[in-house]
Amino acid sequence: MVIFYYVVALIVIILDQLAKWLVLKGMALGESIEVIPGFFFLTSTRNTGAAFSILEGQMWLFYLITLIVIAGILYYIQKYAKDRALVGISLGLILGGAIGNFIDRLFRGEVVDFVHLRFGSYDFAIFNVADASLTIGVVLLLISMLLEDRKTKEKTDGKNGSHHS
Repeated sequence: MVIFYYVVALIVIILDQLAKWLVLKGMALGESIEVIPGFFFLTSTRNTGAAFSILEGQMWLFYLITLIVIAGILYYIQKYAKDRALVGISLGLILGGAIGNFIDRLFRGEVVDFVHLRFGSYDFAIFNVADASLTIGVVLLLISMLLEDRKTKEKTDGKNGSHHS
């Protein structure tokens, strides 16, 4: 089952890199295409920082952090995800997203972003498939931790003779 989590990561990497390649080949930097009027745009941008352009230009730091994160995720997949599908899938999504943006930083010196959402007058930060995968993976990991915590409390309460209605 562990191999499935690596397949999830591989699918994310392929989709991310394919989408970025299409943006690089088909759009000029700064070009924006309206997909869903007033809401969803494809906007070709580049980012040398992390989320919301923080730590812009600190490439060495991103290389180091990403390698540590990847090593940690590989460890956690092997150690904790064998019989916990939600944990494994979430870690696979995080792994794929981390590697997707790492590839950009390593080979382009910047990350290609293009998903642009607007909510009324609010412009959400432009992101990519890897960013979305990282975010979804973190949310799923938090959900799995909450579910795990609930199971642990139920077992503990059951052993102590407590009953909650």
